Amino acid sequence: MDGRLLAEMSVLAAVVETGSFTRAAEVLGLSASGVSRSVARLEAKIGVRLLERTTRALRLTGEGTRLYELAAPHLSGIEEAADAVAGAAAQVRGVLRVSLNPLFVRYVLAPRLPEFLARHPELEIRMVPVPDAADLVAEGVDVAVRFGPQPASSMSSRLLLNTRVLTVAAPAYLKRHGRPRVPQDLAGHECLQYINPQDGRVFDWEFHRGKEVLAVETRGRLTLTDGDALVRACVAGAGVAQMLALGFESLITGGALVDLFPDWPDERFPLYAIRPSRRLPPAAVEAFLDFCTEICRGHA
Repeated sequence: MDGRLLAEMSVLAAVVETGSFTRAAEVLGLSASGVSRSVARLEAKIGVRLLERTTRALRLTGEGTRLYELAAPHLSGIEEAADAVAGAAAQVRGVLRVSLNPLFVRYVLAPRLPEFLARHPELEIRMVPVPDAADLVAEGVDVAVRFGPQPASSMSSRLLLNTRVLTVAAPAYLKRHGRPRVPQDLAGHECLQYINPQDGRVFDWEFHRGKEVLAVETRGRLTLTDGDALVRACVAGAGVAQMLALGFESLITGGALVDLFPDWPDERFPLYAIRPSRRLPPAAVEAFLDFCTEICRGHA
């Protein structure tokens, strides 16, 4: 149980949390071959295989998973203690890999990004396209921002805001088909369907008023996977849509869309920031999370 074992455990944790030998090497300041040799020495020392290696991915074995889960909290505690003493936890620098919901980027984050970068001149942000259902650890993502309830996992999540769900249609559509007076009237209307990126299923239509929840079965010939496309089709008069208020309030105030059921105002949809790893890199991740929380207050 010497210092080399601690170093090799730290290398294994970096491989798991970044998803590859190459990215772990970048974080640790080593070569990819050096990282591979360190993991091999650890496996030889313990006497079990810890990682399954293929040309496309790395996976922990059962023994590797147990070792990582037992060791990671202790490694994190050692790093946090060292950071607290050395002041490294206050240094926001390096490369932060983020996977962000496009609506959040376009309407909330992008207008404020210059402010964030000005605060942290030594930090570089790389936005990476990662599907909602992807493994963030395997993709090497430091922070993700996602809409919708998040499944239970070892990752930590922070609620950024709850935005209202609106049921809307264009004036041109209403002129042709008439305005539904109650949600149940939607059974006779062309309703644009939207697929949940988390599970690939079409969203159910619900209406909330206080504690009252009304589920309505809807149908439509157009099913979409892109939020912007849904809004554009709705504005063009293709049908009735349910969409998030975030970023699109101006379409209603400007008359491009009509809020059909303002008397059902209480359905909300959450936006979360997800942090796959508590260890890499702590200062930059915390700074970004705090900034997201700050800018979302004005949209809550």
